[in-house]
Amino acid sequence: MRTDARRLELELDVAGAEPLPFDLVVDGELRARRKVAGPASLDFDLPGSDAAVALWLPQGGEVVVRRAAVRDAAAAEPSRSAPRWVAYGSSITQCVASPGPSETWPALVARRLDLDLTCLGFSAECHLDPVVARQIAALPAELISLCLGINVYGRLSFSARSWRGQVADFIRRVREGHPGTPLLVTSPIGCPARESTPNANGMTLRDLRDGVHEVVRDLAGRGDSAIHLVDGRDLLAESEARHLFDGLHPDQEGNVLIASRVAAALRAAAGDIVPAG
Repeated sequence: MRTDARRLELELDVAGAEPLPFDLVVDGELRARRKVAGPASLDFDLPGSDAAVALWLPQGGEVVVRRAAVRDAAAAEPSRSAPRWVAYGSSITQCVASPGPSETWPALVARRLDLDLTCLGFSAECHLDPVVARQIAALPAELISLCLGINVYGRLSFSARSWRGQVADFIRRVREGHPGTPLLVTSPIGCPARESTPNANGMTLRDLRDGVHEVVRDLAGRGDSAIHLVDGRDLLAESEARHLFDGLHPDQEGNVLIASRVAAALRAAAGDIVPAG
């Protein structure tokens, strides 16, 4: 919102393994981070002059906002409408290890490009479930990104026989709701331990990545001019594996690198939706 309020007050129910972070961003800058747990009251001081105020909710755990209010305000209006971006992926998209919700790589991209983010990053649960594709199809979106493959490697969701068909069907379902929306499809980032090591279904991470690339190129060749492919190794290469703090998930420096590269890819895919800059 834009407001000249002096204070933001919230009543919350917060459930997580530990206290969860809430980030207050004012005029694009992180001004405060508070961690709370359980039923809680949370107050933030605001500038008291006209400013763009955003509260980023935790990227992990569960949160119910029971009440939100501003104090000492002559005006409090919704911020101007920004292009809506839906980002789907795994824990690498959810970024639970980031220090706060405004510093996940999707949040960094959204703040840099002035996008209204809906982040569907599901730790260990990015398995191209039809219900998720239907939800993305139903959501308002001017931009969509799908990061596909890493959880399939670890959880054996699909085999070499079924993988390409599942990728194609998931994209088809998304396209039912967004036939011409710029769609960025990303294969897994570099992960040396999995690149050439077959899982129990006999697939390496390179096999899964190649499947994503083949499907997207085929769809583009069949006339989908709004679909765009990003090789995940262009977001974080195998040679940058030092940024994988546990061999799989990027550290915060890695998230910053991914954010800068995704922002460039989205800007290139989005045309006039995202201004150059």
